[in-house]
Amino acid sequence: MVSCTEAAVSGFFNKCFVLCVDFQNRLPDFHPEWSRRRLNQAGAVFSMTRIFFLILCLGFVAACDGGGGDVLQAPTTDGADGDTDGDGTTDETPISSDRGTPDLPPGTTNPTPNSQIVRREEQDEETGGGYATNISYVNDEGQDEFFVDNIAFDGNNVYTRGDPVTGVAQLGSFAVYEGAESTEDPVTGTTLRTFTYRAIYGRSTTGQTEFAIVRSGSYVDYGFGGFVYQRNGFDDDGNEVRLVLPDEGDASYTGDYAGIRVFTGRGGLEYVEGDAEMIVDFKDFNDGNRGVALFVSNRRLYDINGTEITREYLDALGRGDEADDGTTTRSLVLDTDADGNPVLPRIRPVISPDDADSNGEIASEIFEIAGFDNGETIESGEGTYYAIISGEDAGEIVGVLVMTGNDPRFDDSTTYQETGGFIVYRQ
Repeated sequence: MVSCTEAAVSGFFNKCFVLCVDFQNRLPDFHPEWSRRRLNQAGAVFSMTRIFFLILCLGFVAACDGGGGDVLQAPTTDGADGDTDGDGTTDETPISSDRGTPDLPPGTTNPTPNSQIVRREEQDEETGGGYATNISYVNDEGQDEFFVDNIAFDGNNVYTRGDPVTGVAQLGSFAVYEGAESTEDPVTGTTLRTFTYRAIYGRSTTGQTEFAIVRSGSYVDYGFGGFVYQRNGFDDDGNEVRLVLPDEGDASYTGDYAGIRVFTGRGGLEYVEGDAEMIVDFKDFNDGNRGVALFVSNRRLYDINGTEITREYLDALGRGDEADDGTTTRSLVLDTDADGNPVLPRIRPVISPDDADSNGEIASEIFEIAGFDNGETIESGEGTYYAIISGEDAGEIVGVLVMTGNDPRFDDSTTYQETGGFIVYRQ
């Protein structure tokens, strides 16, 4: 069950009422029930109550006077997803392999070093993740528009570039797009409110790789959305994209990182921006395995309007245990960027011998550690990242990470989910 925020449906309870249904998209059934689940993280147990509003997201009531290119898609080669069962639907099970855990997300079923590879978030009925499909970006006539299918109450599936004055248009080298704030009933002309959706789109300088992330701030849990990342079949010059993995030496990759944070226990949406670095040891581990490490540093946090809130978040994270006299027993050790701005704790990798395969695909775990002046640390986030290496010189890597943790600004029932994308280049 994915529950809307009160703000998302506020304003619909006036005068006479009509049923508002999004005919373009279909959501799973919603059930009038309360449920509770617990997560273990950093030695603590967080309880997240999935709040059910009496007004269901699929059938809430609206006031009668309501006023108010480059395509990211599955490949069409032999490596494409297919209707393997003959039932008219595309198989979406994760890829199983001998790579260990975590498994790769759903997508290309027969990847090779020289094929286009597409991976997308697996559908999760509990959280709403993975429902965004047919994601595409179009700018052939300068329209700069982003399209997302299978997400209800995002207008007509068209996302436009954020306003650089009143909102967020860019995070590093990646573009930010906004779902429409309202839509119109094509029969009656009535203007209807929509939910809050945002998208981040990134494409490498060569056109070999790209990613997209879609998330919503209109739910009291993570809500509907999805991500996709891919190595394309051709670059911007029309050349076929090939991967030649070195079998010796180490390489360093650096580039931009940008993401969206959504929450359980409350609504809202925030942005995060930072620097990504990957280090690849092509010669070790032995037997064809490679050592891979991802670091994300200098992350700064912004609200949905682009106002920085990094310090507010760090102040909450740094509140230590208080003694009986009200004094604090420990203080957070702040990280800063090159300009002296406070930044979120660094995202660090878990190193494993089966992180990368011969197709250039990578999947591994990550965590975030906050340190205090008395030497203590807490794990303030944990998750998984996925990536694909591209180029005859293994020159670039595209990837997406998903990390969750307790939000220190609220009680223990509120957690964040940060979904971020990165494109890094060999230095």
